[in-house]
Amino acid sequence: MKKDIHPSNYRLVAFKDLSDESVVITKSCVSTKETIQVDGLEYPLYKVEISSSSHPFYTGKMKLVDTAGRVDKYMNRYKKHLDNKKA
Repeated sequence: MKKDIHPSNYRLVAFKDLSDESVVITKSCVSTKETIQVDGLEYPLYKVEISSSSHPFYTGKMKLVDTAGRVDKYMNRYKKHLDNKKA
């Protein structure tokens, strides 16, 4: 491997899926403020809303994840569109 091609903060990071609590440890240079203990070792923690362990494409299950009210906002807008179409 070539020397000095990775950033200086390239290290093992734990990515935690908030929808199913799974943790994946992989190398990354993402900035983190929290840490987590996994198998007795401490890793920087980065939280994600959805990952391959909970995404419908990979799991085959439809699961709605909405943390900011985006789905409700979309449904309200879509409902107004349908009401206008019927009138």
